[in-house]
Amino acid sequence: MSTRYPFTAVVGMDDLRLALLLNAVSPAVGGVLVRGEKGTAKSTAVRALAELLPAVPVVAGCRFGCDPASPDPGCPDGPHEAGPGVARPARMVELPVGASEDRLVGSLDIEKALAEGVKAFEPGLLADAHRGILYVDEVNLLSDHLIDHLLDAAAMGFSHVEREGVSVRHAARFLLVGTMNPEEGELRPQLLDRFGLTVEVAASRDPEQRVEVVRRRLAFEDDPAAFAARWTGEESALRERIVAARALLPQVSLGDAVLLQIAATCAAFEVDGMRADIVMARTATALAAWAGRTEVTSEDVRQAALLALPHRRRRSPFDAPGLDEDKLDETLERFRGEEPESGPDEDPDPEPDGPGDGGPGDGGGGPDGGGIPPQGDGPAPEDVPAPEEAPASGPGPAPEPAPQKAGAGSGERAAVKAAEPFRTKVLSVPGLGEGAAGRRSRARTEHGRTTGSTRPRGALTKLHLAATVQAAAPHQKARGRTGPGLVVRRDDLRQATREGREGNLVLFAVDASGSMAARQRMSAVKGAVLSLLLDAYQRRDKVGLVTFRGRDAEVALPPTSSVDAAAARLEQLPTGGRTPLSAGLLKAHDVLRVERLRDPSRRPLLVVVTDGRATGGRAAGDPVALAARAARLHAAEGTASVVVDCETGPVRLGLAGQLARELGGTAVTLDELRADSIAGLVRDVQAGQTGHAARTARRAA
Repeated sequence: MSTRYPFTAVVGMDDLRLALLLNAVSPAVGGVLVRGEKGTAKSTAVRALAELLPAVPVVAGCRFGCDPASPDPGCPDGPHEAGPGVARPARMVELPVGASEDRLVGSLDIEKALAEGVKAFEPGLLADAHRGILYVDEVNLLSDHLIDHLLDAAAMGFSHVEREGVSVRHAARFLLVGTMNPEEGELRPQLLDRFGLTVEVAASRDPEQRVEVVRRRLAFEDDPAAFAARWTGEESALRERIVAARALLPQVSLGDAVLLQIAATCAAFEVDGMRADIVMARTATALAAWAGRTEVTSEDVRQAALLALPHRRRRSPFDAPGLDEDKLDETLERFRGEEPESGPDEDPDPEPDGPGDGGPGDGGGGPDGGGIPPQGDGPAPEDVPAPEEAPASGPGPAPEPAPQKAGAGSGERAAVKAAEPFRTKVLSVPGLGEGAAGRRSRARTEHGRTTGSTRPRGALTKLHLAATVQAAAPHQKARGRTGPGLVVRRDDLRQATREGREGNLVLFAVDASGSMAARQRMSAVKGAVLSLLLDAYQRRDKVGLVTFRGRDAEVALPPTSSVDAAAARLEQLPTGGRTPLSAGLLKAHDVLRVERLRDPSRRPLLVVVTDGRATGGRAAGDPVALAARAARLHAAEGTASVVVDCETGPVRLGLAGQLARELGGTAVTLDELRADSIAGLVRDVQAGQTGHAARTARRAA
């Protein structure tokens, strides 16, 4: 077994270590979501936590880890008799992003179930993680169907496996810990709310602390066993402190005054539902136990709010988690009750056993310091950085014209803010795809409505019962069937083919030239693109952003799952200069060509946002002819495309419509893009009336 990096050897990251330790003290807190840039030891800290958890008593021989004190009556390996059981180390089970559904929930032998009526069940990762930790690295990249199973298990405490009427149920209560890089996309709100606490981590900017990180990491890689041995004392002290805090936890008192502060804080920050109140109460209680106190203080409530509320305040994928600490302090002060006095035996800042001179055994404590574990002889950790700012995209009137950008080229203007987003019409790729599950275009998927059957390629996952019976029926006599059971062979099994929705690659090509530079107009254009980005987030798409202005085009954002990164690029986009439309289309063509090689199953949707004008660039020749030629490249490859026509005014040239025809796509105006637009409603009504008139004429003839 490989040696893990010691938890107490992690430098800095106070909030992360505190959140993990609070969950170790009280698993009812509900887990931790760790957000941060790559290379910040998120996974290292999480994996190290498992070594600190106390051993778990289990029923001997039970594959599902039943508690011998109260075994699960519905356990597939049961029924179990009450007994002392055996102790095993606490498990940390890792869920790979690319895991199959059967690997997560377990698999059922359908052939035995049909032919013999036997539930031959192989447990999955949810069973392995019962009464332990389920860790998901890059949790934001997890497929939707796996997230659905996680949500069900987290909500109900057990997992169901259903295969054509054959059902297996087992307990699945675990501590959910996830790590993610926000640049790669955000989490679904339902799963986000299931994490009790969230922390933001970033690499230290203190040179001395960075030196200490490198020194310890190199020492660990040179000799993992010797490095871990150096921290054995600190690890043991921290493990004992966790056990002591768990024992103290039932004695901690949560007074009415503290409960009022918790409720007032959640109400002041307008969090949805009541889960935030409950998580804050459990976290504050765990903080008091970790500090060795039996009374919860206002400082515990404050620390609990900073850990439990930021991710519950998100109102859109473009909002960064975070709390206004001044508002938090005002709320707590307004509803502050009588604070309990600390007795002589209730040190609010206890230290674990070990040296107290700031050496390797020196430990922190108390809610202010977060009860941080020993840090060794490295430098003091820096403050946790503030959450990154979200791009401004809120409602409001278009901003006033800004002065020309200093140092900018001829005609260039500074970026303007986007208008208020709106709900857009559904833009989809025609045909039937086979890409990643999502919510945009029709596709063959593992989930959805059944449309037919086929022979399975490998393991059977979705049985088509009628087709299987139909395939087995003609052979029953030859197979010597004598009883009521159906004699089923492997060749008889049929896999159900299903149709659902897929996510696509939505590539935006945005015209940022001088013809688009009017302040009101560009604000409306950015609002439209922001609305489409929000729609892409909800439909599980990848997005990319190409912009063109001046003499050339650039890839402002390579294809990614992070729509908030696209929104940030959009907000910073200046305008001005000529309109190199052909350069924008060619750059988009290059991006799509590379993405087809990287992810051939994900179909692209090109969204060109322009008024259709073309006034030159680096390439020599007629700009309009060059743009038409570039558009035909996309049409020749069958790329689905939509042109968002930004032309305004009483006299319109219709150039965007011509571009759409060259692309082989469709054109919509900014007004028509709205899902509730009057223009779209009139067009739909007119189409319905035309169809009704045609049907009436046919019946009369």
